Amino acid sequence: MFSTRLKKIESQFEDLEQRLTNPEVIRDQDLYQKSRKEHAELAPLVQTFRRYRQVQEELAASQGLLKEEADEELKALAREDIDSLKDRAAALEEELRLLLLPKDPNDEKNVILEIRAGTGGEEAALFVADLFRMYSRLAERHRWKVEVLSHSTTGLGGIKEIIASIAGDRVYSQLKYESGVHRVQRVPVTESQGRIHTSAVTVAILPEAEDVDVQINPEELRIDVFRSSGPGGQSVNTTDSAVRVTHVPSGLVVICQDEKSQHKNKAKALKVLRSRLLDLKQGEQQQQIAQERKSQVGSGDRSERIRTYNFPQSRITDHRLGLTFHRFETMLDGDLDELLQALTTHHRTLALQQA
Repeated sequence: MFSTRLKKIESQFEDLEQRLTNPEVIRDQDLYQKSRKEHAELAPLVQTFRRYRQVQEELAASQGLLKEEADEELKALAREDIDSLKDRAAALEEELRLLLLPKDPNDEKNVILEIRAGTGGEEAALFVADLFRMYSRLAERHRWKVEVLSHSTTGLGGIKEIIASIAGDRVYSQLKYESGVHRVQRVPVTESQGRIHTSAVTVAILPEAEDVDVQINPEELRIDVFRSSGPGGQSVNTTDSAVRVTHVPSGLVVICQDEKSQHKNKAKALKVLRSRLLDLKQGEQQQQIAQERKSQVGSGDRSERIRTYNFPQSRITDHRLGLTFHRFETMLDGDLDELLQALTTHHRTLALQQA
C-alpha cells in the first residue's frame, strides 16, 4: 500500500526525536521549536502507522496458527481474532489515508469573516445580524477573540455588511466550509399577511493574511478619507476619520469607518485588503488546479447555496451534506460543532476520492 512512504516518515520522526535531545539543538531555541513542531505534526501519523503494523503482525500470527496442527477450539479462536483484526486493520488503513492527505497551509490561521445581505432587503439585513451573533457565540464557546473591523447598519437593527476578524486556535480549519450563500425562510417583521419570505446572505471566510503571505506595494494603493456616516447617510463624525483603500491593480476596495481614528481605520482596512488579496491569489491557483483535474473539491466556491434556515419548521439543512438538523435554537446560539465536524469529514471523503 503506502508502507515505503510511511517507513520514510517514521525514520524522519525518529531523527527528530534524537535531534530534540541534542544539547546544541536545545541551545538554539528557534531550531528546537521548529523541530518540536515538526515532531508534533508527524506524531499522529507515526503512532497510527505503528498500531497498523502491530495489527498486521498479529493478523499474520493468527493466520499462521490456522496452518499449524492445532486443535479445532484453538483454530476457532484464531478465526474470531482474524475477523476482528481485519476490521481493525481496515479502519487504521482508512485513518492513515486521511492523515496522509496534504495539509491545508491555512488551517492554523485566524480568519476574516465577511457577511453581506443579498436578496431580501431588510429581512436579509436582519439575518446578517442573526448569523453574526451565531458565529460570535461559537467563538465564545471556543474562546476565540472576535473584533469587528467594519459594519454598516440599517434603520430596523439589521446589518447590510459586517467584517470581523476571529483569532484563536486553528480557526480557519473549523470555519473554512462556512463560505457560501445562506438562505433564510421566515415571516419578516415587516410582513403583515404572515407570509413566509425567502432571503439570502453571503458568508465569506478568508484566511487572515500575514505580511509574508501578501506583499502590498504602497504605490499601488489609493487612499481616500471622508466623514463616517450612519443609517440614512447622516454624518456621525466631525472629522475625516473614515478610510477607503483601493488596490488599483485588482480593483479591490475596502472601507473602514468604525474607529474615530483615521490611523486605526486605515490599519483595519489594510488587514482586510491583505486577506482579500490572499483569497484572490489562492482562488486563481485553485481555478488552475480545477481546470487540470476537472474538479473543485475543497475550493469553497461561494456562488452556491450551502444552507437553509427554516424558522417556521425549526430546522437547518446543509445542502452539501444532505442533512437536516432540528436543534434549531441551540445551533443559532453557536452550537455548531457537530455540523462543522460533519463538513470536515465530508470534504475529507471527497479529497480521498480525488487522491
